[in-house]
Order: sequence, then structure tokens, then C-alpha cells
Amino acid sequence: MTEWIGYVGAFTGALLLSFLLVPVMIRLAFRFDILDHPGFHKTHKNVHPLLGGGAIFLAFMTVIFAGFAMIALAKTGQLSFFPTYQRHLQSQLRVIANVLPEFIALIVSATIIFILGLVDDIRGVGFSYKWKFAVQAIAAAIVVSSGIRIEFLPHPILNILVTMLWIIGITNSFNLLDNMDGLSSGVAAIISLILAALTIRQGQYFSALLFLTLAGSILGFVRYNFNPSKIFMGDAGSLFIGFMIATLTVSNSYVTTHSVSQLPVVVPLLVLGVPLFDTFSVMIIRWKEKRPLFVGDTCHFSHRLVKMGMSVRQTVIFIYLATLCVGVSAILIPDLNLAECMIVLVQEFLVFGLITLLMIKGNHLHLLHQSLKADLEQLRAASGHGNNGHGHAK
Repeated sequence: MTEWIGYVGAFTGALLLSFLLVPVMIRLAFRFDILDHPGFHKTHKNVHPLLGGGAIFLAFMTVIFAGFAMIALAKTGQLSFFPTYQRHLQSQLRVIANVLPEFIALIVSATIIFILGLVDDIRGVGFSYKWKFAVQAIAAAIVVSSGIRIEFLPHPILNILVTMLWIIGITNSFNLLDNMDGLSSGVAAIISLILAALTIRQGQYFSALLFLTLAGSILGFVRYNFNPSKIFMGDAGSLFIGFMIATLTVSNSYVTTHSVSQLPVVVPLLVLGVPLFDTFSVMIIRWKEKRPLFVGDTCHFSHRLVKMGMSVRQTVIFIYLATLCVGVSAILIPDLNLAECMIVLVQEFLVFGLITLLMIKGNHLHLLHQSLKADLEQLRAASGHGNNGHGHAK
């Protein structure tokens, strides 16, 4: 049970630190004019500070390095006042030493991604998507070169390419999902907690600590980001959490000794199904309508739910529940037999089928609203023209 001291400590420490850092970031954002102003395709009507991602990043890094400091103290025997936990940390030294190169690569590349987003937020005018993809590719290459990559494809080159595409794709999916108060951050926190539960079940202590630390860092921020929000996490936050989740999912193994097939490798795909679904659906809609793929709009799943009559809060909570539905079911797959796995997969597809129907319905309602609005404007114009012709205009 001593590992639970680490789990609770990492999660609680990150949660409290993030919660305390957010007000500081709000003041800094207003002082240095790092703000997001209302505009086209944006749902907020007031100016919002953009440094929420700084609180998430600092809370995560502080807790992680504090954990390494405790490990160093345990190694030298300076945690003798807590002998049980000291022995537990000492027992983890070999595991930590084995993953240290990958961990260093993760921290370096995640910091690069955070700086990319932070500079983008500070500039006010976003980088071109080509520059963003280039930097993300460099960060992904650092991770892959350290040994963090998938291993189930038949050729090493395929494993490297798919890993890099996965990391870049998930990183940007959370950035795209950040289109409504509390949406991307809340979904990321839910996914991190689900993956933490899975890695705890599988005895992956170090990975579980990282997921719990990330979840705590995000949840401390969500308190201020939920509608009506006081702060946004900006690209610095959305890109950072997307990159961390993408990389950590690749670094874990989902096939266990109890698994009857290689099917559990799809677990990350399912747990991350909601942000991926939103990304692919938006890209398909923009492509079909011959619009730029990387220019923001209001055709996201969340926007369509609002067009159907939901409030922002209701929309966000609905998407939270959808994320929980697909995620909780997916983490059962590693311990199920083949028939049970297929039942779970069918359930997952049914959930996304329901989401698709809602998106189609939302689009039809939006088109109907636009048509009625156009007809009303034409009637007003005709009425105004007729009144002017008969001398009754006011």
C-alpha cells in the first residue's frame, strides 16, 4: 500500500499547486497583456487571460522534480523518519534508472512544446501551422529517438512513423478541442485519470504517477476554466497536455499476461476517442466545404450541441460523460477474452454512432436556422422597400 502514498501525494500536490498558481497567472497575464480577445468563431464575450497553461506546466514539473528529490533522499537514507516509504522508493530505483533516458527526453520535448505554445500566446498572432508542425515533429523525434515508440507493427520504420503521427495528432487534437470553457482541460483530466487507473491496475507505478500528476495539475486549473471561465490555458496549455498524454500512452504497454490477443493496443485509441472524433469530423467537414483545414470555425461537436439548444455548461458536461463512457469501458479490454473485447468494441462504436447522429442533427438545425434568418431578413427588406414606396417609412 506504500505506493498509494506516492499516488495521493503526486495528485494532491499537483492539484493544490496548480490551484494556487492560477490566480498568479491571471495577474501576470493582465500585467503583460497576454490576453485573448473576443472574435470570430470564439464563444467568449469578454477578454480572458491566456496563461493558464503556465500554471499546469509549473505544477506538473514542480511535483515531478520534487518526487525525484525524494528519491535522491531515499537513496542516501535521509528519509529515515519515514522508513516504510523510504524502502518503497529504494525498491523503485532500478525501475527509475531504466526509464531515466526516456523521462529526460519526455521532459525536454514537453518543455519545447510548452514554449512553442507560450510564444504563440504572447505574440497574439499565431504561428503558421507549418511552423507548429515542424517544432512538434522535432519534439516527437526527440521522444522517439529515446526509445519511446510503439512496437507492434512489423517494421521499425513503420513503428517510428506511426508514433510520430500519433504524438503530433493527439497534441493538436487537444488544441482543436479547446474551443469552449472547460472543455479541453476537463476532457484531458478525465482521460488522464482513466489512464492512471489502468496503469495502477497493471502495476506500472512510474506511469501512474505521471498520469496522476498531470490530472492534478489540470484539475487545479479547471476550477477557474469551467464556465463562466476566468482564464484560458492558451496554446501553451492545450499543446502541453496533448503532447504529454500522447507520449505517455505510447510509453505504456497495454497487452498483459492475461490478454488473449494483441487487441489491447487499441485502448489508447478508444480512451482518446472523443478528441480524435472531434478532430477528424472537423477536418472532414472543412475539406468537404473546401475551407482551410487549419482555420478555426464553429463546426466542432461542441458548437453543434450548442446550436441544438444546449447551454455551454450542458454541452461540456455531455462531452465529459461521453469521454467517461468510452474510456471506462476501454480500460477493461486488457483483461477480457476475445468475445468480451468485441462486445466492448461494439459498445464504443454505438456511442460514437450516437454522437454522429447528434452532429448531423445539429447541422440540420443550424442550416434551418440560417435559412429562416435569411428569409426573415428578405421579408424585412421587402417590407422596408414597400413602406418607402408608399410613404409610410418611419
